[in-house]
Amino acid sequence: MNDNDSNVQGASMGTWGQIIGRLIASAIILAVTAFFTPGFTINNIWALGLAAIVLSVMDYLIIKFTGLHAMAFGKGFVGFVLAVIVLYATQFFVSGYSISWMAAIIGALIYGIIDYMIPGEQGM
Repeated sequence: MNDNDSNVQGASMGTWGQIIGRLIASAIILAVTAFFTPGFTINNIWALGLAAIVLSVMDYLIIKFTGLHAMAFGKGFVGFVLAVIVLYATQFFVSGYSISWMAAIIGALIYGIIDYMIPGEQGM
């Protein structure tokens, strides 16, 4: 193995580490958001983890196809509306995740504020 191979392996492990770190941060933010948002429930740790993955994938797909970020804070009205829709739509993919429209609106605000306060790269 030469130096180029080890650099590629190090870069890929760094990328996977960033993805896993971002998923863990998303799960923590989502748990805090659900705790403080009336009408928003996540029944167990598995639903929380799956919801974090679904939210991340939906955000990635939105960015990939539209160039818009589904982030409530700092991305304007469109970002806020996308965040509400993504939070609400996740319940159709994750068993044990339940949210009303009003809770999605409040949750998008809370999620966006907490996500903005966490240091690091904002979004994936």
